[in-house]
Amino acid sequence: MNTTEHREFRERMRLLLALFAHELPDRMDEIEVLWDKLQIEWDIKVLQELHRSVHNLVSNGKTFGYPELSIEARALEQVLKSLMQKDIPADALQASRILQQILELKKIATEKESILTIEVISKVADEHVLVPEIPASNLIFVVEDDVEAAQELALQLRYYGYEVEVYNHLDKFRAAVEQSPHAIILMDIEFPENEMGGIQIMEQIQKGRTQPVRVIFISAHDDMAYRLGAVRAGSVAYFTKPINSNELIDQLDLITASQIQEPFRVLIVDDSPTLLAYHAAILEQAEMHVKTVSEPMQLLEKLNDFNPDIILMDLYMPGCNGLELARIIRQIDGFLSTPIVYLSSENDFNTQPEAMSLSGDDFLVKPIDPAYLISAVTTRVTRSRFLRSLMIHDGLTGLLNHTAIKEELAREVIRSSRLKTSLSFAMVDIDFFKKINDTYGHAAGDRVIKSLARLLKQRLRETDIVGRYGGEEFAIIMNDTDATSAAKVIDEIRNVFSRLLHLSHDEEFSVNFSCGIADLAHFPDAASLSEAADAALYQAKQRGRNKVIVNKND
Repeated sequence: MNTTEHREFRERMRLLLALFAHELPDRMDEIEVLWDKLQIEWDIKVLQELHRSVHNLVSNGKTFGYPELSIEARALEQVLKSLMQKDIPADALQASRILQQILELKKIATEKESILTIEVISKVADEHVLVPEIPASNLIFVVEDDVEAAQELALQLRYYGYEVEVYNHLDKFRAAVEQSPHAIILMDIEFPENEMGGIQIMEQIQKGRTQPVRVIFISAHDDMAYRLGAVRAGSVAYFTKPINSNELIDQLDLITASQIQEPFRVLIVDDSPTLLAYHAAILEQAEMHVKTVSEPMQLLEKLNDFNPDIILMDLYMPGCNGLELARIIRQIDGFLSTPIVYLSSENDFNTQPEAMSLSGDDFLVKPIDPAYLISAVTTRVTRSRFLRSLMIHDGLTGLLNHTAIKEELAREVIRSSRLKTSLSFAMVDIDFFKKINDTYGHAAGDRVIKSLARLLKQRLRETDIVGRYGGEEFAIIMNDTDATSAAKVIDEIRNVFSRLLHLSHDEEFSVNFSCGIADLAHFPDAASLSEAADAALYQAKQRGRNKVIVNKND
């Protein structure tokens, strides 16, 4: 592997190794100066600072290939820790031993070279990079000899944001799929020249491929022979005519969503800039988004802006140690369940249970093998995202639930107010929803709700936040958007939604929605913003429904 990304990673590692070696003499001098201060006047704060400096050498020495330095630093750290716990000055014998240990550290730092090679570290780049198995694709090939049916299906798919190409002949489709092998195929089985033509051509296309083409078969037949043929041709789903477009879109959404996983957001807090950069490089090589904090007192700003999936935190830091920092984080709304993993060379088993009982979730001992670090973060974030998803998402639509969207609004209002950026809040309500349930049944009503939820997710930006406020009502937070701009976007979605066709017992029907919008420029907090949007929604209903109203407090 010799990609540009890999070469850049190797260069980062080389520079970090060189930087650590370059800084070693200054680290030794710092330790010696702190010890000299203690010899003149015993001060517990100076002792704590000396302990922290030696402690950093334990983990950094192992990480950057100085095992002898790490072993010697560990022995000295234990002596200093004992003095801290007893809160007494060193006697003459202890002082002599500590000085000898410091001199031995200086000798090792001067004479020994790192045994860690770039090749050993950069092996991680070859073996542990997290690359999606299937390239993301929003392209759909509709292969159907019925021209009118194919165009109608394509129109419905385009409403939901999919890029669609229609093929009415198998030969033209065959050439197209060779050019775009990652497209998702909606393949009719029966063609005039061959009643199993769709299955047969997909069997030919799938031969010899390491990554099968994803195909959904469509047929008027619902028997085992057709279904078995479809499975053997690599089908991921099978739909019988007439097609329920909502169910088809559900399936497409499931396929496309599985292609892309939002990168893990990792916040690392450590007072060692070199070790911060090292761990960040490893995790970024695994395609994670990483933010680093070397000054614990600067944590809050990055915490709110970055909203991490996991926090990796050193135990020993100046000004505010890891245990105190974890307590602070747990008292902030929205971060009660965020995994906090302590990073330390600490092997004192009395400290680990204490760390776990004080708001932490796990304890990783430095130095951490790069592959294990990636694996540990991946496992914890995956589990946390799954559990959090169950707690904050609505079961029917997959959108944020009522409580979660209100919490997001409060958080985003604070962020926008601090950054002085615009923000709009929209309330959307499906018109005459009770009539839909009464006429077509509650199952049809649920499908309409899911349809609108899906359309909102697909038509809005990734930065917009959508939730199901309750029943047939939805809430949308649009960052960096004033009310006028938000109204234009929502009105386009309203127009598209009104043209969608819903199916119930072979009967098609269409649905509209109304919307009220308010922005932060006219309403200064989350409560007033929500009330203003709700009032605008009420006005939209009063004025005949199927429209978007902006509340500017005029």
